[in-house]
Amino acid sequence: MRVVFAGTPDFARVALERLLAAGFEVPLVLTQPDRPAGRGMKLQASAVKQAALAHGIAVAQPRSLRLDGKYPDDAAAAREALLAARADAMVVAAYGLILPAWVLTTPRLGCLNIHASVLPRWRGAAPIHRAIEAGDEHTGVTIMQMDEGLDTGDMLLVETLPIDPQDTTALLHDRLAALGGRLIVEALELAACGGLRPQPQPAEGVTYAHKIEKAEATIDWTRPAAELHRQVRAFDPFPGASTSAGDELLKVWAARVADATVTQPPGTVQAVDAGGVHVATGQGVLTLTELQRPGGRRLPATDVLRGFPLQPGQRLGAAAAG
Repeated sequence: MRVVFAGTPDFARVALERLLAAGFEVPLVLTQPDRPAGRGMKLQASAVKQAALAHGIAVAQPRSLRLDGKYPDDAAAAREALLAARADAMVVAAYGLILPAWVLTTPRLGCLNIHASVLPRWRGAAPIHRAIEAGDEHTGVTIMQMDEGLDTGDMLLVETLPIDPQDTTALLHDRLAALGGRLIVEALELAACGGLRPQPQPAEGVTYAHKIEKAEATIDWTRPAAELHRQVRAFDPFPGASTSAGDELLKVWAARVADATVTQPPGTVQAVDAGGVHVATGQGVLTLTELQRPGGRRLPATDVLRGFPLQPGQRLGAAAAG
């Protein structure tokens, strides 16, 4: 089976590597254009592009696939490349571009998407983050037959995974990426023998995983400690939960809900000890256990405090400026 692959980040790279290991022929990879990254803001190829080049696969990087859009030349060149690939199917994983109708119908078996949730919950851009943030106990991967809607296509294969109470987006991402790679191989093998049984998504339970914005990173200490704990986990590795402490902005990379009583207004440091920084919230106490100062590294809170002492009674967040 000839399979065109469309994807950009590491989540997609795992699936591409799994397809190649399973013996599928991948004549063409579509991925996002190189982007500036790192301190030097040098152009950097996506994880998928790097993997494709390492395997000697042709790569196309259109800025758009809409023939009547802003970059018609990019779309036309991509169309020519896709037609020349003579693909039986196209696999899409975290690609980042909308696929118009001409793309969806070009491969003989259409386009199969690897989506990191159990649809119809968490359609959209950030299903892993939002599942942790919402406190979901389970998530999973859906292999979906793509249509022109936003993650609305028929389900082909579904498998669930439990979300551990300490999971971060980084940890859960890796398990879901591995699951997605395994399921897409199974789906294509079933497709080859006509064994797929598409099922419409349930009408009930639709939620949308909106893109993560940097503005969401700021910790609102009036919220309950349990919600803030989920926020910290959901925003690791991006964008990282943060709070002001005096004139500095601290990143909070790890925390736990403390077995303690709130005795101070939200955002107040109630205690500092070997276990971390205990901060009052709107409901309960959150203990900060891993922090990062501007320009520094992620470190245990006790290490950060050696050069940046936080004192009981000090106010964090918006209250710090008051």
